Formats: sequence, C-alpha cells, structure tokens
Amino acid sequence: MIKTRIFELVQKGSHGQKSNLIFDYSILTLIILSVLSIILESFPEIIRDFGTQLRAFNIFTITIFTIEYLLRLYVSDLTHPSHSKFKSAFKFIFSGYGLIDLLAILPFYIPMLIKVDLRFLRILRLTRVLRILKVNRYNNSLMLIGTVIKEKRSELAVTGFVTLLLLVFASFIMYYVEGPAQPEAFPNILSALWWAVATLTTVGYGDIYPITGLGKIISGFIALLGIGLVALPTGLISAGFISKIENKKSDNEVKRCPHCGEVIE
Repeated sequence: MIKTRIFELVQKGSHGQKSNLIFDYSILTLIILSVLSIILESFPEIIRDFGTQLRAFNIFTITIFTIEYLLRLYVSDLTHPSHSKFKSAFKFIFSGYGLIDLLAILPFYIPMLIKVDLRFLRILRLTRVLRILKVNRYNNSLMLIGTVIKEKRSELAVTGFVTLLLLVFASFIMYYVEGPAQPEAFPNILSALWWAVATLTTVGYGDIYPITGLGKIISGFIALLGIGLVALPTGLISAGFISKIENKKSDNEVKRCPHCGEVIE
C-alpha cells in the first residue's frame, strides 16, 4: 500500500530499512546546510557575491521541507490515529513536531498569500532557525534527552519554582539594602531582579554590584545558593540520562550459556 510505504519512509522507527535511513540522513543534512545558509546570509560580503545562490538554495530547501510536511500530513492517520482523518491531521498539525515543521516553512509562503509589512517579515525570518529543531526527530541522543526531561518534569518544575522564589526574594532584599546607597544601580525591584539573575546563575557580569557591607554579605550568600541552584536541575537530568543509558544497555545485552556459548532465551 502506498500510504504504508510513505509512512515507513518518513516515520523514524526500528524497521531500519535502507530507504528510511537515506531519507533520515538526507533531511538531517539538508537541515544542517539550511542553518549554515542562514548564518552565511548574515555576512554582507557573502550576500553581495553569492546572494542569488543562497536564495536559490533557500527555495530548494523550502520545497523539500514542504513535500516532507505534506507527506507527514498525508500519513497522519497512521502517526496520530483518531476517529477521523480530519482529527488525525489536526493532531499532527498542532503536535510539537508538526508546529516546528510548519513554522519552518510558513514564513516563505505568507508574503505570497497576504500583504505583510516588510518590517514584520524580518521577525518571520527568525522562525527559519526553527529548522534546527527538526534535527531532534532524526537524532536518538536528542530524543533520549527529551524523554529524560519529560520524565523529570515534576522535579524540574519544583526546581524552577524554587528558583523563581529565590530570584524574587533576592531582588527584594538587594533593592531595600542597596537602593538607598546606589539608587542609579538599584532604582527599582526589576533592576535588582537583573542583578539576582546574574548572581544566582553564577554569571556575575559585574555591571551591578553591592557596595555596602551588608549588601556584600547578602550577595555572597546568594551567590553560594546559586551554585547549588544550578547543580539541582543538572543533577536531575544527568541522573535520568545515565539511568536511561544503563537500561538501554541492559535491554541490549544477550545472555549466553557460560559452557556452550548459546543464547539463553
């Protein structure tokens, strides 16, 4: 059946057919080249000398990505089963990968359909960078990281909430402690929040810093909290990643008889 064949071609899976691998690597290569072309377009001298070639390559990549999107839309009843083809198509279009695929090609077609302010088109060009997110579909390592983050989302949400509380708390403290001493650096709580973000993430740009004795003590304590704060989500993701890899290795291990060497079922 043609639809089944297209499904096996575009859907990454364990069937491992040669045509599927060629398709995956071809799209992956095209995504990388497309992102490189976007980088090259930021150089005026390259645009001056090779602007026509880059525009032609952009049209080529858009054509391929559009065909890929339409093929995935065509087999959406197999990838996103539902009661009707319309609902399956709807589920695909508004899925994570579906939205990324759509946003990667949509800015190219919008000016052809409706008249848009040219200044707005500059913003639309930013969505072209979303093509690099398509790499996740063709890379097992990135998919594994995504799975780990999804499994640890509750713990990460708690960490994020604690981080937000600390940021707000630190910005309030530094505003009331340092504000009277240097009103130009801490004129309001939002300015103090910028300092809190730079300090808690251990970046410490140095553009805003405390000058009072109490402020320096509080700043040092908040900086130490920041070290642990950064380590929390890193540790959660690392532990989950290692656990996944170990489980994968265990599943792939084949038990053999120590005497005859035959596989033990």
